[in-house]
Amino acid sequence: MDVEIAEERIFVLTERFSLDHAEGRAWARRADAFGTVARLGGLLNRSASEDYECVYRERRLQPFWHLHATAVAGYERTRTYTVAVSPSVRSVRISGEDVAAEAGQFRLSGLESCRDETSRQYLFDGLSRAENPALASYLSYPGTVTDAEALAEAARGGIVVVPPENKASMLVREVMSAAIGKIDADRVLEERVTVDLVDLVYRPVFAFRYRHAGKEAVIEFDGLTGDIRPDGATFEQYLGKILEPRFLLDVGVEAVNIFVPGTQLVRILAEQGVKQATQRREG
Repeated sequence: MDVEIAEERIFVLTERFSLDHAEGRAWARRADAFGTVARLGGLLNRSASEDYECVYRERRLQPFWHLHATAVAGYERTRTYTVAVSPSVRSVRISGEDVAAEAGQFRLSGLESCRDETSRQYLFDGLSRAENPALASYLSYPGTVTDAEALAEAARGGIVVVPPENKASMLVREVMSAAIGKIDADRVLEERVTVDLVDLVYRPVFAFRYRHAGKEAVIEFDGLTGDIRPDGATFEQYLGKILEPRFLLDVGVEAVNIFVPGTQLVRILAEQGVKQATQRREG
């Protein structure tokens, strides 16, 4: 089996809204974060509805993984086919040979030449590791290629850069396991798995924690879609935490061989243009 794995990349999706815009939208929904009682109280007592304080503002980059894999298998197998004919048929001449027929059928053997090809996209939440196809909606937004050093600098500047809880190497193995299917073959001619995308994607999120009547609650604002979540959360514990290169893919031939004995590992570039653009930026 041959395995091809793309160079890992980090993308930061470009936020569509500013922090001020997000805060204004969140402030208008502040009562929602405290539930039905707070909303009703605001309707009955306008002064009470203004008894809110924003005690924390957060601008963060939240991760998810985007992988894509293609599996190709070429193989041969011998099969016997049963062909129905009229009950009166006693033999059928095929390619100059008579094949006996009995009880309205005759049997033929042949060598099947087969090729299977499957392709699938995988999206994993960077915090829970759960596969989440709904994250595909973010892939239509523009973004830029970056690296761990640039993210660390962003964290030092006050942006909460949340490191992924799952390593790319673990996800690549999971994707490969799903891509490798059982082959019903007499002889395998070709077997290849290509993981042609290994992208760590960061999407912008704003979070605001409000205090009201001795309680605190958080509203999240999606920096791409503009959606508001009144049951949000903050990631203050990640403030200033640096994304280390160990979170990226680092799969050697030995590691892959442990997973698939006899594997030949090839590293490929998903897009040569992306690498060139990165080099220009660094230059």
